[in-house]
Amino acid sequence: MSEAYVLVLYYSRHGATEQLAQHIARGVEQAGLEARVRTVPAVSTVCEATEDDIPDSGALYASEEDLRHCSGLVMGSPTRFGNMAAPLKYFIDSTSGLWMSGALIGKPAAVFTSSASLHGGQESTLLTMMMPLLHHGMLLMGIPYSEGALSTTQTGGTPYGASHVAGQNARPVDDVERELAVALGKRVATVSKQLQH
Repeated sequence: MSEAYVLVLYYSRHGATEQLAQHIARGVEQAGLEARVRTVPAVSTVCEATEDDIPDSGALYASEEDLRHCSGLVMGSPTRFGNMAAPLKYFIDSTSGLWMSGALIGKPAAVFTSSASLHGGQESTLLTMMMPLLHHGMLLMGIPYSEGALSTTQTGGTPYGASHVAGQNARPVDDVERELAVALGKRVATVSKQLQH
């Protein structure tokens, strides 16, 4: 069997969710596991439109096998009307074979998001992203208040998962948001390692 890894799976339209994914991956690796960072292709209203098998830049596209063999999952999406973006939902909706086989049962999972405004639906996006993971039998994890930054953040970061407020000018991830993203990655990796023993 290959080395254990945490899959950091995300969709990012303008780069903010991708920034969070990189910080979460750093936390996974600080906790001693490989972070396998993967994205999903955009979807199109044009039925004939397809994406190349390998994206022009950034993370590789996720496969069902990446998900099947992970030790843990951290999944992220920008907020789209209080829910995950269609490309990530499309990918998750295609995982019924994993659900039927029980491949993800008992594995730790967490979620993260980014929005343009402070009250732009971050918490509902995080909560709705949890639903398919519960159906897969995964063990959901958030960010506990023992992380001091959770009590002081003026931007992103919730007990339901890491988050970022990009604003209208694509503000980069700030120090507090970064700290909470790293903490979430560490937490999922640590629990993944504990469950392997």
